[in-house]
Amino acid sequence: MSFNTALSGLKAASTHLNVTGNNIANTGTTGFKYSRAEFADLYASTMFGTGSNPVGSGVLTADIAQQFTQGNISYTDNSLDLAINGSGYFIVNDGGSQLYTRAGAFKVDNQGNVVDSSGNNLMGYGVDADGNLVNGVLTNLVVDTSNQEPNATTTVTQSLALNSAAKVPATTPFNPSTSTSYNWSTSVSLYDSQGNAHTMSQYFVKTDGNEWTMHVLIDGRNPQDPTSTTPYTADLTFTTAGSLDLSSLDSSDFTVNTDGTLSLTNWVPAAITDSTTSPVTWGENGAEASGTGVTLDMRKMTQTNTSFAVNSLYQDGYTTGQLSGLSVDETGQLFATYTNGQSKVIGQTALATFANMQGLVPVGGTAWKQSLASGEPVIGTPGSGTLGSIAAGALEDSNVDLTSQLVDLIVAQRNYQANAKTIETENTISQTIINIR
Repeated sequence: MSFNTALSGLKAASTHLNVTGNNIANTGTTGFKYSRAEFADLYASTMFGTGSNPVGSGVLTADIAQQFTQGNISYTDNSLDLAINGSGYFIVNDGGSQLYTRAGAFKVDNQGNVVDSSGNNLMGYGVDADGNLVNGVLTNLVVDTSNQEPNATTTVTQSLALNSAAKVPATTPFNPSTSTSYNWSTSVSLYDSQGNAHTMSQYFVKTDGNEWTMHVLIDGRNPQDPTSTTPYTADLTFTTAGSLDLSSLDSSDFTVNTDGTLSLTNWVPAAITDSTTSPVTWGENGAEASGTGVTLDMRKMTQTNTSFAVNSLYQDGYTTGQLSGLSVDETGQLFATYTNGQSKVIGQTALATFANMQGLVPVGGTAWKQSLASGEPVIGTPGSGTLGSIAAGALEDSNVDLTSQLVDLIVAQRNYQANAKTIETENTISQTIINIR
């Protein structure tokens, strides 16, 4: 019996060595979770039971349990390196079957798919035609590398400060080429339907104590007629407190809206058609303005005793953009950044968790698949429920504690040696019995 008991001990010690060796070998494996060999004692039983003081029959391996504790997070230079800070697993598509992993070293393949080092597709939530996330429907995440279409300007919002101490210009009439005929000027870019940039120049001329006239040219031309240099005008009146009197806005060129904004509804984008003439010849450039026109919101304009200034400026148009970079936020939203300064959401990473993580079945490549013991995956977005958040430009290290594993290695070796000694001793006793005459 001692031989069998010692042999079971040798087998258990060998299993312990194998598990520990595997842990040590994967110390540098991203997202690796170390395993622990769990043993149970063994008793022989008969039809009448084992008795009140049975002698043990050895040891058996009860389980190889993986330990899903958090590994350290190390930061990298790759924006698609993702680490989960907390619970959850990335979901990857392995030819139609879903696998789960903590290894977040992702990249984009030649088809634009976001894949891991094994070529499995990262899964999450895509976007519809309007750029809105479609939650609840898992799909392979894909990076659209095509150019971003231009967007014609529809809104310009300005917060301007005019100097109330300014004097009425001595030079009249207004001439954009004569700086003494106006008090101050500023400019903003407008974009047409083809993404061409145009410069809208605004010239402010004080006409009385609280009254100003704004002259507007686009590319130095009349907004409606590229062959003319006659500016559009709007009369601005300020209250005694220095705020713009919206009820007194007046213009025959702009549409004055009930909310106090101005609309440019007849802008014709222009371009030089012949540079050999003097002066050069201007005409239409073949593009169009926004179909809804351009709304000019200057309701926060003030006139106080301060320097002329642009306090804030916003316009919603942009030119054609090429993909220049990718980024991921802590909720797993994947942003594409373009050369025109724009960015948009192109998808969101999904995470999965399980009622019994130790019921997951390892399949290699630092991935697991679900089993009956693990239960069904609970899928959601990072940061929701009990799911962890995403750290972009980072990877989760192996959770192996090398020091403790080396100690386990020594313990397993001593156990193996001790069981081998048991066999040696039993062999000596058996030999002694055989040699009795």
